[in-house]
Amino acid sequence: MRALLQSIVVVLFLLIPASCFAQQIDRSQLPLSEPSFKGKIEKTFKGSEQDYPQPVAPPQGAPNVLLILIDDLGFGHPSTFGGPISTPSLDRLAELGVKYNRFHTTAICSPTRAALLTGRNHHQCAFGTITELSTGYPGYHSVWPRSCASIAEVLKDNGYSTAAWGKWHNTPDWETSPIGPFDRWPTGLGFEYFYGFQGGETSQWYPQLFRNTTPIEQPATPEEGYHLTEDITDDAIAWINRQQSINPDKPFFVYFATGATHAPLHAPEEWIEKFKGQFDQGWDKIREETLARQKKIGVVPENTKLTPRPQEIPAWDSLSDDAKRLYARHQEAFAGFLAHTDYHVGRLVDAVRQLPDGDNTLIIYVAGDNGPSAEGSLTGTTNNMMTQNGIPDTVELQLKELQEIGGPKHENHYPVGWAWAGSSPFQWMKRVPSHFGGTRNGLVISWPAKVKDAGTMRSQFHHAIDIAPTIYEAAGIPEPKTVGGVEQTPIAGISMAYTISDPNAEGRRETQYFETGGHRAIYHKGWVAAAFQGVPWELTGSKGFDNAKWELYNIEEDFSEAVDLAEKYPEKLKELQAAFDQEAEKYDVYPLDDRFAERAVNRERPSVTRGRTSFSYASGADRIPEGSAPPLYQRTHTIAASLDLAEESVNGVIVAEGGSSGGYTLYVEDGKLVYEYNFFGKERKKIVADSKLPSGKVEVEMDYQQYPVTKNDPAVGGTVTLSVNGKQVAKGEVPHVVPARFSATETLDVGSDLGSTVSEDYTAPHSFSGEIKEVRIELK
Repeated sequence: MRALLQSIVVVLFLLIPASCFAQQIDRSQLPLSEPSFKGKIEKTFKGSEQDYPQPVAPPQGAPNVLLILIDDLGFGHPSTFGGPISTPSLDRLAELGVKYNRFHTTAICSPTRAALLTGRNHHQCAFGTITELSTGYPGYHSVWPRSCASIAEVLKDNGYSTAAWGKWHNTPDWETSPIGPFDRWPTGLGFEYFYGFQGGETSQWYPQLFRNTTPIEQPATPEEGYHLTEDITDDAIAWINRQQSINPDKPFFVYFATGATHAPLHAPEEWIEKFKGQFDQGWDKIREETLARQKKIGVVPENTKLTPRPQEIPAWDSLSDDAKRLYARHQEAFAGFLAHTDYHVGRLVDAVRQLPDGDNTLIIYVAGDNGPSAEGSLTGTTNNMMTQNGIPDTVELQLKELQEIGGPKHENHYPVGWAWAGSSPFQWMKRVPSHFGGTRNGLVISWPAKVKDAGTMRSQFHHAIDIAPTIYEAAGIPEPKTVGGVEQTPIAGISMAYTISDPNAEGRRETQYFETGGHRAIYHKGWVAAAFQGVPWELTGSKGFDNAKWELYNIEEDFSEAVDLAEKYPEKLKELQAAFDQEAEKYDVYPLDDRFAERAVNRERPSVTRGRTSFSYASGADRIPEGSAPPLYQRTHTIAASLDLAEESVNGVIVAEGGSSGGYTLYVEDGKLVYEYNFFGKERKKIVADSKLPSGKVEVEMDYQQYPVTKNDPAVGGTVTLSVNGKQVAKGEVPHVVPARFSATETLDVGSDLGSTVSEDYTAPHSFSGEIKEVRIELK
């Protein structure tokens, strides 16, 4: 009888929901308070009773959590949501879970990531824009506040293991150097392990990687088969297996944010070849075909209208045969990139599902942090950083590099027309939060232990801020009131857990505002009011806000925002405009600012270089990001180095900044001093000394004199003079120089050239074989 009673007690215990156990511990104050000693202490160990403080444990039955975020992926890209690019791994995940066709992001990367990881609106987290464009206002300074704790902080303090991989674009630009500070790096925000990169984008072939806060170099070369997506997948699987081997009872929270499919669009050639000829029909036809598939598989209503092509984007049929051939190759590279990413993310999902507790793993897959990117400009480019510096590419120049697109030599990005096609059936794209082309992203949630109607659709209106509270509810963990002694800003998100169990449940999110770059919109009870603020590929100037044209849509009847009702319902529009103003005041959205390039040069932003004209670097000072390096763009300056050469036949880099996308390098080849400038890979100028360096103590100098910049030639360069021990040894001209930024993540390196190399005449790291005493840079 006693055994029977014990069995009944155990069964009843297991039937009690995990959330009930959460109430036994006060989890509202994090970290949890230290337990009082409940043992017994006598004068000696005899008669004393031990009571160890036990590790923090999450509520009974708390699931593992895998949060996946893909970069720059449109609603109309993956086959899971009717797109033209086959994504079998995402398809399979959707078949084992549920997919959402009315999920939203902020339309640009850093803000979406802040919202996703905190449950607060992006302006609440000071991420009204990307950190490189930050301004000194509460909603925009990009300094992640302690009052907005991340999911990782909350779960770690509740007994989870936490780790992050891939892109991290939420550390202020001036804090991304190897000396920190590290408070706003992943490991300072609750992640116990990080392997990935800082900044908005990086080469998939030559990434600038960090393990935790330590800079490391990639483990292999592209020629040896290296690709970043495969690398971070391997590392994540290894970490999960290690964590589960050591402590299988401890759940994990994994944040897996690929650099894919953000430019540069890099994929192995065999993956690109899979899509040969599949986009020859062009972007107009692709949009039509995508909408037909979307209707067929039920991810959009049957009455959905295809929004028209903006007049700024040319019709495919109006293009030359050369342009069509080039643009098709660009899209083939993107498709190969996405398919390659899908394969490796599928490997990660499979590894998680094979764990003993795999069915109790909540997988949340956000298919894009915003809509497709227009940063490739109308013509596309083989150097994405060039277009972001305001310098257009041409069809003629790109055709010379056609078969190399997608490979290690180029920072390629498709033309705007393909971004528009990838947002089907919506208007616009990334950086345009006024319309769903920038904010509507596919979402899949898979949780076999809880999902009982796998393979079905959910259509409740939700937003990235709703992910954090969904995870907390799934884990049985309350929203904390304080974290680390800091009172928390209340979460703005609403848990989506109710949608998992009830597909027909009435949506609980009634209102959501959108704003980045001055574009703005508001959703309220089935209606959307929107104000468009100019095409996203024009990166300079301001349109002003006084005469903004607002549009009005009833999205319960008009899924794609195809029918503007502003003139028909002016009072409804005024109601929503007032609602936007109310939300904007509440969430620190003001002041509106639609500038882009101008915000990149903000003299009030914290900086380790502002006001300085003299810089001194010791040998081995490397991995210094551009935001922490001397700003010598289009500016007269000198680079000098004190060397000690045991022999004349020295080789290697003295100092280099940038990489294949653009930059400069001062190096020695066959004993001769060389200065080479890489102008976006389009123009390379090399100045070589007429004699070898002597042995012993040697002083070398590169003197650059900038020509006046004109409107007709905004990238005009200047003259270079090389000197050894005060004697001129070479002089030449650099016709064009980079106006604002060499790359997103390449660095300044003393004694080597890490990552992708500035020069094609050597391979990384090309370390200097002599001794470098000092490198000095003087700005004039």
